[in-house]
Amino acid sequence: MGNSCSGLKEKLGQRVRPSPTLSFLRSVLFPKKKKDFCVVVLGSAGVGKSALVQRWVNSCFSEKYEPPAPLSDVIYHVPDGLFGSGTKMRITDLPGGQLYPALQCLKIARGHAFILVYSVTEKQTLEELTPFYMLIREIKGSNLHKYPVVLVGNKCDEARRELTTLDGAAYALKWNCGFFETSAKRNINVEELFFELLTHERGAETSPQATPEKSQMPDAAAEDRLAAATQETSRCYIVGIAGGGK
Repeated sequence: MGNSCSGLKEKLGQRVRPSPTLSFLRSVLFPKKKKDFCVVVLGSAGVGKSALVQRWVNSCFSEKYEPPAPLSDVIYHVPDGLFGSGTKMRITDLPGGQLYPALQCLKIARGHAFILVYSVTEKQTLEELTPFYMLIREIKGSNLHKYPVVLVGNKCDEARRELTTLDGAAYALKWNCGFFETSAKRNINVEELFFELLTHERGAETSPQATPEKSQMPDAAAEDRLAAATQETSRCYIVGIAGGGK
């Protein structure tokens, strides 16, 4: 009786198991949907978050400030040759302030990369990024090193500055994150910023999954980059782009 039952199970398994041809047709006709690359942009109101996103996505700049809709994302279709076929960058431009704490937590939890934006013309806007960074650390926890964090000093074309490049670089070293100075108005380092995130994500997908050790102190090379930051304010500076943990 036992042998007959096992034989029946084998026959049923052969009938249920899909043939290689059927599996191939399913993969062609119904390919798995590629996961969107979600980028979350945070910062105080008026620092130019929306302007940076519009410059990247639509190659335009508007002097008129329009606050972002709290529940809408901006979609950028990545060229196939750069990042695989059908890849989309889903950019969440979170409103400044603490009006939507639940939304902020949800978007950060789903985010794959983070851009923290301040204005070089207002010192307070850099200080106000600390709660955002701490929230990212709290939500991502021990996996923070897997998600790139980039600090961005926008409006670097303005003559009136309250913050030097060295001020932003010091925060980037403290948080062990990437650093750029940008101008959405003059299109300075905007493409470099977003391409850096795409390059990082592409490298993460193609390289073996390994957990790097988190650096507790900036290395000598990072200190050299910090010193060089005082020499030129319009170029980009990358400090520890591989991850956002200290």
